[in-house]
Amino acid sequence: MCGRYSLSSPIDDLRLYFEFEDSLPNLAPSYNVAPSHAVPVVRLDTGVRVLAFVRWGLTPQWAKGPDFKPLINARSETVNVKASFRGAYRHRRCLVPADGFYEWQKRDQGPKQPFHITQRSGAPFAMAGIWEDWMGSDGTEIDCMAILTTSANATLKPLHHRMPVILSPDDYDTWLDSSSEPRLLEKLLIPAKEDVLMATPVSTRVNAVVNDDADLIKPVQGDSPLPPKPSQGSLFDDE
Repeated sequence: MCGRYSLSSPIDDLRLYFEFEDSLPNLAPSYNVAPSHAVPVVRLDTGVRVLAFVRWGLTPQWAKGPDFKPLINARSETVNVKASFRGAYRHRRCLVPADGFYEWQKRDQGPKQPFHITQRSGAPFAMAGIWEDWMGSDGTEIDCMAILTTSANATLKPLHHRMPVILSPDDYDTWLDSSSEPRLLEKLLIPAKEDVLMATPVSTRVNAVVNDDADLIKPVQGDSPLPPKPSQGSLFDDE
């Protein structure tokens, strides 16, 4: 599951890490990226990695109008067959740069506790994404994307049963290449290794999308992730 994430790394660091071409002097940090926001993704353009801005929330090409609810996540187990996603999955894949993502855990008392999930190294990472170019009947065009999810690893299962697919840098070319064989893509749609991620309790201020500052990712006094509750939940429904 991925319903919020953060991206605050300087553009030079992202350019070095993801090897894309662009002329942006900087990229404003965002500590509370939410669905419907315009977000940066890395995709191929004539064989070259480029940085593009798209809406988070995919509208399939067949959708007739703006009443269609954009899809923020796509289940990796069915992305190749579900009508909403299969075209984008087969032909339009992208990297979604992030420094971390958020998940919420239900407690016995009080509000859900948000956690900021990051790499232990602190480095940015790429979530597997698919993008679509939707055109409305009035000629309006919207580039939009969804993030693929998979089963949670042991680190994240206490928080939620799903997690975004996180790609290794060695697999970026395979993921971005529209000619990659399906069997190679399927091997990438797996949970992250157990020793890669850490979950840190953070302020409930992240619950409000209007809050977007560095204090959102500062650790707060709280417990480590607890064992899974009988009913798992999140702020957003997973597709």
